[in-house]
Formats: sequence, C-alpha cells, structure tokens
Amino acid sequence: MSNKSGIVKYHVKLSYEVDGLVERADIIGAIFGQTEGLLGPEMNLNELQRVSKVGRIEVNAKSTSNTTTGDALIPMSTDIDTCALIAAGIESIDKVGPFDCAFKLEAIDDVRAAKKDDIVKRAKEIKQKWATKTVSEGESMLNDVHQGDTGKLSKYGPSNLTCSSGVFDSKWVILVEGRADVINLLRAGYDNALAIEGAKIDESIKKLCNEKDTVVAFLDGDRAGGFILKELKSVVTLDYEIQADKDVEVEELTPQRIDEILSPIATEIKDGKPAPVLKSEDDKPLAELASKIFTDLNETLEAVALDTDKKEIFKVPISEVVSKLSSQSGIKYLMLDGIITQRLLEGAKNAGVECVIGHRVAKLSNADGLNLKTFSDLGVS
Repeated sequence: MSNKSGIVKYHVKLSYEVDGLVERADIIGAIFGQTEGLLGPEMNLNELQRVSKVGRIEVNAKSTSNTTTGDALIPMSTDIDTCALIAAGIESIDKVGPFDCAFKLEAIDDVRAAKKDDIVKRAKEIKQKWATKTVSEGESMLNDVHQGDTGKLSKYGPSNLTCSSGVFDSKWVILVEGRADVINLLRAGYDNALAIEGAKIDESIKKLCNEKDTVVAFLDGDRAGGFILKELKSVVTLDYEIQADKDVEVEELTPQRIDEILSPIATEIKDGKPAPVLKSEDDKPLAELASKIFTDLNETLEAVALDTDKKEIFKVPISEVVSKLSSQSGIKYLMLDGIITQRLLEGAKNAGVECVIGHRVAKLSNADGLNLKTFSDLGVS
C-alpha cells in the first residue's frame, strides 16, 4: 500500500453496509464529506492527509442485487485518541448518496506492535544462523572466565548426571535440579553438588545418597521445585530440605545468597548435630509453645504466625512468608521449618514480629529488637 503519510502507527479498520448499489468512490466521498467539520477543522480528513497524518484510504466493495457491503482501511500516524475520534465520526455516517448505510469499527491495529514481532522473529533467525558459525570475542572471554567453574564439573553414574568433582569424596551431597545449579554452587565454593536433571529420580542418585552421611536437597523456589522435592522424599532420605527464595531458581542466586543459605548447614555437618537442650530456663514458656507447634511444622517447609494469645494467624510455605508478612499485623511469634535469613529478618521487623524461631540462623546484621531462637536453643527436636 503506497501513501504519503508519515510513519504509520495505526490501521483503523471498518466495515459498512449500504441499502443500494454504490461504487468505491461513493464510499470514500461519504467518509470525507460527512465527517468534514464534524470534529473541528483540525480533525478533517483532508487536513490530516495534508499534514501526512492520514494515508490513502483503501476501500473494498461488493455488490449484490440491491445492497453494497465492504470494508475500509485508514492508515494513521496520529495518537490513539485521534484514531478513536475519527472512527467514531465515520460510524456516525448514515447516508451514502440517497441510500441508508451503517459503518462499524472492526479494529484499530497497532502497526508498530506487529512490526516489533517481525523484528524479534527476524532477530531470532539471525541469531540461530550466525551463532552456529562463529563465536564472538566476548564469548571467548566469558568462556575463559568460567573455565575455573566448569573445569570442576564431572559426570556421575550410567546416566552421566552433571556433578561437581567433590561429590565423590565428600561425606555429604547437595542435590540440585540442573547443570546450571551445579555451576552456581561451584562459584559459591560448594563442590559437592549433583544435578537430578529431571523429575524422575535416577537409580544412581539413590545409590549415592545411601553412601553419604548427609543428604541436602536444594531446589528452585517455584512449584516445580516443590514437586521435585516431594518426589525426592519418596525415594531418598533427606537430612535437609531447602528451596531458593520464592519464584527464584538456584541458578539465579548470587554466590553470597547461596552461602547464606548453605553455610549454617555446612557448619552443622562439620561440627556435628548436638542433641537439643534448653539453653535458658527463662525460655521455658517459649519452649513449651514451640514444642506444641513443632510436631506439625517439622519437615513441611512451612511457617506459622501466632498472635499475642498464641492463636494461629496464618500458615504458609516458607517461600511465601516474606510477602505474607508485608500484609499482616498483630504477629508476636513466627516459627518456620527452615533458616532465619536476613530477608526474613527484615520482613519480620517490618511486620512488628517480636520472636522468630527456626531450625538455624544465618549470618545476620541489624537483628536488634527481635528475639531470635532455634528449636535447638529451646531443646525442641
């Protein structure tokens, strides 16, 4: 379609029906003539064409024995408001020559959106074609940088599952979902990870876990991660079950965040897990409350909030607790089947929580004003 308009932004598409036999020129004449002066001089189609805001109007017509139907397309480079006004003005046309007629707006298409889709499609084609032919200098540099990480990768079992080289000699293993997770844990200093690589648990994973003193599951913080965790628990005995932050994958975590999550576990494994003993008699009432909650909370990966009267306010998955805290008030106690992290600490402080109890406490800053306890501190197991 050739026209003298500026960059076309929108296509205004209308259909029409005339109770008589007319030509294309009659339709175009009605569109120009019956909208002239209707919306003010600056909105006249002739004026808009003169300043290249409207292109050449395309009209198709089909005649039967006593009616004419068809469609009209108006290319416009105005804003959407002007397009809407012009469309409404054309819909008000009720005569073409002596015959009654009706115009109806069918669509206002954003031409730029379609063009963007074409650009993206073409870009993908270009990438697919050229990425296989050459490796850029930048990619070569990145490969050099990552060599230190991937150089410690290995394979395990008949299925050649991706793992880090330390898996074979370490007394404990971290089960993750994929190869990228293994690499990310290497960057954080953990070289004993094994990728499950699928929802079906390979037999070799069961064998390895039986040979290790401690098995840790570290999975993505989404629903899929939860499903894989359930599948794992059905075939493997897990000593620790943890997930990344809500809707975050393990491969997306920073090395600092990974260490914040795993270091308390690593320390506990290294030093041994002592039998819990109540550390302070002053905490005896709190220990009694925690003991009542612990039985139903342990190994659920959930968090429970209680009010001053020790009544439950909510119980949610750990991955959702921080967002839940932002919309709640009146919480005195927060107990969770997991680690008390810095992010959780900040959420609890903002919600006015007085006491937080979990299995472990990460390296925290600015914990003043909150009573932080582990179940072990309270002699609960």
